[in-house]
Amino acid sequence: MNCPCCSGKTYEECCKPFHTGEKFAPTAEALMRSRFSAFAIPNGKYLMETTSPSKRQFHNTKDLQEWGEINEWTKLEIVSKPSMNKVEFKAHYTDEDGEKNIHHELSTFKMIQNRWYYVSGEFLD
Repeated sequence: MNCPCCSGKTYEECCKPFHTGEKFAPTAEALMRSRFSAFAIPNGKYLMETTSPSKRQFHNTKDLQEWGEINEWTKLEIVSKPSMNKVEFKAHYTDEDGEKNIHHELSTFKMIQNRWYYVSGEFLD
């Protein structure tokens, strides 16, 4: 199966090793891509685990899982990488009412003990 993150690789050689814990994402972009794939599959546990520990109180695994389940995640577009810890992206999805949407965000990531985590996002558009 092609990886949902639109890397052009198979899921097995792209995001799956991150989802299974076999490897950690080596860059903020790789983490961003693996998180998009985790919404598409969905894998709320991985989304929670890759959220910065200081921000986890604002999220919960059940809601992250449900957000992945109720939407069809169709395409990830990396718009820019303004710095090593920031990724601007557009996540294309179809919502539960069949409407096409684009989630446009500038995400901030942080490396903690040699592992990248999602910290926050600024909605754009």
